[in-house]
Amino acid sequence: MNVIDISRELFQSSVYPGDPKPGKIPFLSIEKGDICNLTILSMGSHTGTHLDAPSHFYKNGKTMEKLDLVKCVGECKVVCLTGKITNEVMTKALQDGTKRLLIKGNVEFTLEAAKVCSKMQTFLIGVESQTVGIEGTQVPIHRELLGNEIVILEGLVLDHVMEGQYILAAQPLKMEGLDGSPVRAVLMEIEKN
Repeated sequence: MNVIDISRELFQSSVYPGDPKPGKIPFLSIEKGDICNLTILSMGSHTGTHLDAPSHFYKNGKTMEKLDLVKCVGECKVVCLTGKITNEVMTKALQDGTKRLLIKGNVEFTLEAAKVCSKMQTFLIGVESQTVGIEGTQVPIHRELLGNEIVILEGLVLDHVMEGQYILAAQPLKMEGLDGSPVRAVLMEIEKN
C-alpha cells in the first residue's frame, strides 16, 4: 500500500495572520540527565494541516471530540483547480457523488461553491491554504460549511499528488471542547484490480 503524506510540518508552517506561532520547549531531556525526553507544546488549534469544527464559528457548534469521524476517513477525490470556484465548477466536481473533495491549487473558494457543497451533502472540503475563502468571505463560507457540519480541512500539501480517487485519513485529536485540531493527513492509493 502506498501512503502519501499531505500534511505540513507543524513547526515550519505559516500561521494565519494574528494566530499564535507553534512552539516547543524541552521539559525533560536525556541529554541533561533525565530518564527520557518530554516536550511542552504550544500552538493555536488551527496550526499547520488542521480540521475546523463547527464550534470554530458557532457558539453551540460541535467541538472536535464530537466530530463524526466517518467524514474524515474514506474515499475522496483530488481535483486541480485555479482561480474562483464558482457554483458551476463545484457542481461539476461533486456531480459523481464525491463526499470528500480535496482541492489542489491556488483557488478562491466562494460562498456559492460552499452552498453547492451543502446542497450535495458533502462530508469534507480540503484546501491547500490556511483558510477557506479570502478576506471578507471567510466568515460566510465557514458558517455555510460548518453550519451544515461539513468538515473543513485546511493547510494541505498536494503539489506531489495526482488528480484522482484515493482513501483519505485525516482524523483530529480527541480534545474536548476545541474548535480545531492539527491532523496528520494521508492519502492511500486505491488498488485497481
